[in-house]
Amino acid sequence: MKHSKVTVVGAGFVGATAAQRIVEKDLADVVLIDIVEGLPQGKALDMMESAPVEGFSSKILGTNRYEDTAGSDVIVITAGLARKPGMSRDDLLFKNAEIVGGIVTACAKHSPEAVIVMVTNPLDVMTWLAKERSGFPAARVIGMAGELDSARYAYFIAEKLGCKPGDVEAMVLGGHGDQMVPVLGLTKVKGKSLTGIMDAATIEQINQRTRNGGAEIVGFLKTGSAYYAPSSSAVKMVRAILKNTGETIASCVYLEGQYGLKDVYCGVPAQLGRKGVRKVVEIPLTAAERQELHRSAADVRQNFLKLNIS
Repeated sequence: MKHSKVTVVGAGFVGATAAQRIVEKDLADVVLIDIVEGLPQGKALDMMESAPVEGFSSKILGTNRYEDTAGSDVIVITAGLARKPGMSRDDLLFKNAEIVGGIVTACAKHSPEAVIVMVTNPLDVMTWLAKERSGFPAARVIGMAGELDSARYAYFIAEKLGCKPGDVEAMVLGGHGDQMVPVLGLTKVKGKSLTGIMDAATIEQINQRTRNGGAEIVGFLKTGSAYYAPSSSAVKMVRAILKNTGETIASCVYLEGQYGLKDVYCGVPAQLGRKGVRKVVEIPLTAAERQELHRSAADVRQNFLKLNIS
């Protein structure tokens, strides 16, 4: 049986861990590509040497050549700079736009039918840039953020209540980080509404901790950032695409009127399948949640316009 093919761009912690999860789950053969010579090759070889132990049959190739990515079904883009001390958000925006633009152009050339899953920050703007640079239909260019924020939210709730993380259903919309919009109406613990078992002040503390989820980890690591949860969230999206499940996952997608938003990328629930976004799922929001979602989308639009894409 022919395996699906996934390209992971960037052999850093997020990319390498995503590649490892994909092959260990036998979801697809993986091409791990990076500009640093020897880095993807060494990590790929190390992973393949674990195959007899882990029992997977998928293969992983490490390379510096985009020609090796040809015919990919999914392209996961993790490459880019992390924000460093003294670097403004705009500095990060422009530098990663330059990096991502070149990557997307090369990937699209060799895999014109692929679905792109963007992981590089600033996530929402980079996903929009990927759509423009690839020329792909918007349905085939998706960003990973909502699933990660929802996972963090669910874990923090479970930690506070002392229950299993799997007992918590959580949904976070909007932009990644500061612009996230928790949907309390869809956040439940063992089927019970969170608002019925946790006071408003505690909920707001958890909301704030989720907004700062990445920064909290950076604070511990000092010289690195999160990669286990981000890679896990990206691979969940890859699985839904490759298996054509139609699973509803909070994703950064292009809106064309849904939620009263048009021509902008924003995090909302979406059914994912082999061709990318099957359907944007519209859920009921309070007036305040809707206002926050629109504010988040306006911020994405403002930052995208800074790139002056023609």
